[in-house]
Amino acid sequence: MPSDHLLATVSALKNGLTSLPLGSAMDNTETWQQQFLQSGQPGLQDIAREIGNLQSLLTSGVLSARAIGTSLTMLGDQTSQASAQAAADLKKPLVELADLLRRHGGDLLAHAERSKK
Repeated sequence: MPSDHLLATVSALKNGLTSLPLGSAMDNTETWQQQFLQSGQPGLQDIAREIGNLQSLLTSGVLSARAIGTSLTMLGDQTSQASAQAAADLKKPLVELADLLRRHGGDLLAHAERSKK
């Protein structure tokens, strides 16, 4: 897992979900998905499948805050689990990435809940 790509992803998410152009977000997720699918590690392959789900949600034409929020939260949980087995120099940025994914997912879920009322 290239640490430069990890740090760039964390940095981009710190600026908020809407600061990422969709094309850049899709390129970023595609890179992660390919690396994780080829890893041979079941936990990373699960993340790759959820990234595929997120990509489908983002390109479906109808954006669902609830579905995207759920996917981001799941990715955050999976990333947190993966950080436990990561190399020492990757643990901190992976935990930060997990927290950002869960926070953005939670924000979207809260927005979806408020929009229902």
